[in-house]
Amino acid sequence: MADDILKRVKKQAKKTFIGVVGGIVLLAGIVMIPYPGPGWLVVFAGLGILSTEFEWAQRVLHFARGKYDAWQDWLKRQHWTIKALFWLLTAVVVMVTIWLLNGYGIINRVLGLGLDWLNSPLPFFK
Repeated sequence: MADDILKRVKKQAKKTFIGVVGGIVLLAGIVMIPYPGPGWLVVFAGLGILSTEFEWAQRVLHFARGKYDAWQDWLKRQHWTIKALFWLLTAVVVMVTIWLLNGYGIINRVLGLGLDWLNSPLPFFK
């Protein structure tokens, strides 16, 4: 009887651990999607971790990989101008994020440029 309880507790603890770790990895990946780099890879890794304990995650992983592959195939078939537009949009997202996180403001302060518009409009990043 105590053995059964211990097994159930271990199983639940493992499921909880997998859920927390997989959820954190998945959320980090979702945040990284609009940026150059491994955003989608991290999303798929998070779903892969979650799929070891949750059947819904396996279904979502299969669906998402199919949609990602279809998106990549579609983008490969597009004219260079469409591809350039997506690269430009990615660059804008990165530049705006650096501005919001006060990356340009730090450079402004260090170099003493006096360009106040480089500072983040978000008060907690000043």
